[in-house]
Amino acid sequence: MTMDKGASGGFSRRRFLKGTAGLGAGAVMGGLLPSLPARADTPTLNMWWWGEQELPGLQAFVNDSVKSYTAATVKTMLQDTNVVISQFQTAAAAGKAPDIQYLWNGIYHMESVWLGYLRPLNGLIKPEVLNASLSTLLSHYDGNVYRLGWYPLPMIWYYNKDLFEKAGLNADAPPKTWDDFLGACDKLKAKGIAPVGGGIQDGYWGEWYFGHALAQNIDSTGEAIGLFTGERDFRDPKYHEHWVRLEELKKHGFLNPDMSSLELYPGIDLIVAGKLAMGESIGSRLPADSKTTKGRIGCMVMPVYGKGRMAGKPILDSQGLGISTDSKDPKAAAAFLEYLNSPERLHVFWEKTGWIPANSNFDTSVIKDEAVKALWKGWGQSENIPYLSNLVPGQFYDQALLPAAQQVVQGKITGEQAGELAAKVAKEWRDFNPDMVDHYKKWAKDLSAA
Repeated sequence: MTMDKGASGGFSRRRFLKGTAGLGAGAVMGGLLPSLPARADTPTLNMWWWGEQELPGLQAFVNDSVKSYTAATVKTMLQDTNVVISQFQTAAAAGKAPDIQYLWNGIYHMESVWLGYLRPLNGLIKPEVLNASLSTLLSHYDGNVYRLGWYPLPMIWYYNKDLFEKAGLNADAPPKTWDDFLGACDKLKAKGIAPVGGGIQDGYWGEWYFGHALAQNIDSTGEAIGLFTGERDFRDPKYHEHWVRLEELKKHGFLNPDMSSLELYPGIDLIVAGKLAMGESIGSRLPADSKTTKGRIGCMVMPVYGKGRMAGKPILDSQGLGISTDSKDPKAAAAFLEYLNSPERLHVFWEKTGWIPANSNFDTSVIKDEAVKALWKGWGQSENIPYLSNLVPGQFYDQALLPAAQQVVQGKITGEQAGELAAKVAKEWRDFNPDMVDHYKKWAKDLSAA
């Protein structure tokens, strides 16, 4: 991946959002949205954003916020999924970037930081607002923070409580260790229930699995970066054990037999429909899925097999907003972002989207679903870790991360061979992208120190 491409070479990892979404399908939209005429006595801000495709109701929140804000005129544009990164970077290269830009986490916005297209938010945003916004560690670089959290994405494992009870398992106590997990799979399989899995045809289940499972054998986020910069090696057993464990599930016959023919979200739907006991999911699905099953969907952290400091900890990702270097009035842009994080706006966010805003000060008393309340307490208000798949270079993502898990599930390669593939592709990326390697090494210092 080279920086002159204007976007992450791994942007394909976002393609799945076009037709499926965490809270249901949403149309991919673009173009200018209606906004109020500019007021002569206030600044005018341009805001490019994304998320209605993933979180229906977000557009209603944006429109309401723009209409009710009096300190500036805010002109908004909802971006097409395919051009969120490239459209911003092209405009920034021409000196015409919007004041406020939507930013995915990790490498998806860090490339724009390295290109000089984003302003640090510390010093612009009030510290108490920035700290409460749950932007995650992956927004940090060289001592600065470049994103304000907007809405969170807890990375979770689902389990179907009805299927657990059918197999004689405690529906209120999901397995926490790998041995207990295998024991649960044995009991489920004995009852004719597919124990675990989902859909991996499009590859994205493997991305989520990498984010959950690599964390089990590492002590810091910076350590994971070393696998791409060359300080560490995927051929080391502890760095490919996650694929070995996936191979173990395959050999035991615990994965649903149609896993390779299903895509990510239809695979999750199997759990909701009572056709699969356990699998990966995303927190923003829970309100709808809990309602569908009348509270019979449980959430858990991936069962622990590793010995790293990050093992067994919940994963919290978040979508965010930042301020471009081109902004002519960054203080006005910062003031609008602070407005979006005011208690009144956080409540409106919940009303419009039915989902939790990325702010630790959000009044959770409005959440009536006990499953959703427990999810936020466990993932949003407790110690959590970043989503490591957001660190992955694009070439590695396409040529190693996705196909490795797919081929292990298909029985075409072993977990050890997946580690060899990963090491090979990581070296090829390093050799071709020395400038990016330098940036990654500097980034690793921030991620290891925190």
